[in-house]
Amino acid sequence: MSDAVNPQVFGKVAVVMGGRSSEREVSLQSGAAVLQGLRNQGVNAIGIDAGADLLDVLRREQIERVFIALHGTDGEDGKLQGALEWMGLPYTGSGVLASALAMDKVRTKLVWQQLGISTPPFVKLTPELGPQAVLDQLGPCFIKPVNEGSSIGIGSANNAEQFRTIWNEASRFDQEVMAERWIEGREYTVAILGEQVLPIIELRSTHAFYDYAAKYLADDTRYLCPCDLDPEATHELQSLALRAYQAVGCRSWGRVDAMRDEQGRFWLLEVNTVPGMTSHSLVPMAAQAAGIDFDSLVLRILRSSLREENTHE
Repeated sequence: MSDAVNPQVFGKVAVVMGGRSSEREVSLQSGAAVLQGLRNQGVNAIGIDAGADLLDVLRREQIERVFIALHGTDGEDGKLQGALEWMGLPYTGSGVLASALAMDKVRTKLVWQQLGISTPPFVKLTPELGPQAVLDQLGPCFIKPVNEGSSIGIGSANNAEQFRTIWNEASRFDQEVMAERWIEGREYTVAILGEQVLPIIELRSTHAFYDYAAKYLADDTRYLCPCDLDPEATHELQSLALRAYQAVGCRSWGRVDAMRDEQGRFWLLEVNTVPGMTSHSLVPMAAQAAGIDFDSLVLRILRSSLREENTHE
């Protein structure tokens, strides 16, 4: 698909970023990069730090289209998408239902399980469940906030004491917390642009897993793109990721995270509907491997809002 497009067709574009979630700082970085990329392509774009008056600002600035670079709560959970639908403003990324569903790791996994898509066994934690009972069921596990991103509040546990500590930490970020079986193996991520599956990235970190520090702070995290999966495994993972992404109802762009265990089986972890666009981010890296530079990438994402104007939920 050619990227040739008259930037005037987009009208005045707001890049919405920042906000009030625990991913605020990452979102500000993503938004700044997206804003510069759009301006480099001649798009009439402004940046807006999402506050309580966001909808009033959009009206006052006479915004005609929104590029959502707002990570986490409010930006990825369907709230902003619903408000923009009400205002009649086209936007980038997935719609209301897909955004809300993908943000909820438990319900995403329930959909995948129903469709036979491989995802690690899990338990939604409740006060009645003791740590040892969960460990007996799952073995060593990750403990995660159900509705957070950027690996915030995530930790691993293989005994009850660790479990309680990490559960308490995760509860600081979300009232809903889950435990998921630890998959020993390699970690991958698959970026999707429209219906194009981009080259797979393998993540190699000196950390126990690809946590917040490995994602945004560390300089020793290694990214293999394209990775060294053989053609058959590459096709399997790309097809599985696209199926999982579409099963949740996602569109426009996104990223699916996965593990491959020591027996060679892939396990899908989650879908990100507003992935990071920082200097450490994975979607721009995968796009670059596919011959799509950053400015072209943000324009492709913005162009998807033209096609989706009349098809939002």
